[in-house]
Amino acid sequence: MLRRSAQTLLPRFGGQLAAGFQSGSFGEAISSIYREEDSTKCNSFSRVDLGKRSFASDAVSNTSEGSVTLGNVDGLTPTVHAIKNPTPNIEYDSSNHDRFAPGDTSKRAFTYFVLTGGRFIYASAIRLAVLKFILSMTASKDVLALANLEVDLSNIEAGQTVTVKWRGKPVFIRHRTEEDIQLANDVEVSSLRDPEADEVRVKDKDWLIVLGVCTHLGCVPLPNAGDYHGWFCPCHGSHYDTSGRIRKGPAPYNLEVPSYSFMEDGKVLIG
Repeated sequence: MLRRSAQTLLPRFGGQLAAGFQSGSFGEAISSIYREEDSTKCNSFSRVDLGKRSFASDAVSNTSEGSVTLGNVDGLTPTVHAIKNPTPNIEYDSSNHDRFAPGDTSKRAFTYFVLTGGRFIYASAIRLAVLKFILSMTASKDVLALANLEVDLSNIEAGQTVTVKWRGKPVFIRHRTEEDIQLANDVEVSSLRDPEADEVRVKDKDWLIVLGVCTHLGCVPLPNAGDYHGWFCPCHGSHYDTSGRIRKGPAPYNLEVPSYSFMEDGKVLIG
């Protein structure tokens, strides 16, 4: 590498070195070589092609050859001058890429906005449709009003049976006497067609509440009638005792006991 450098430099600066040796001023010869080399480098970097670089327009000076010369401006280098004196007059380098026009030509932001808004509207519509469908299956206010029935028991005397209407069905409310309670408890449960103890069918031994629908074909039995002093269905001859249990006839099951609860003020809430 040193040999190649010597072969390159000797033809260029050999004459100057020989003259320096002859005159005895070798140091001055070396200095002149460095000055010449520095001036060559400065000339090579002082001219820049406009197609490959971009600078502030007032930091460069145009020449007749269509290029710019990087000279000192106000005693400052072009870079320092551009930093201290910002200007909008800038030429961009477009040699390796194309400049995009201002704005979004593809309207991507608007497209995203429209798509997102449409999906939000679709989701809201689906949610509303689902809620409407679910609410349509719930009971209306008039149906909910008939779901529960409140009955005052203070007006029902012992031994009396009252029939009320609940959800379109008759409900028997019987205020039982001590004799009725005794007759219900004297029965052998295992001998019944639908075995069920009396204490299971009542919450208060003085009150019996059952649906007034015969379990045979849905007829309405007559209260305080029959062979067991309970209810009798004249349609096909089913007999129920004072606990509403089937004792005789074609009915397969006891009278159904609805859900009910006693209230503190002498009332019962059915349902």
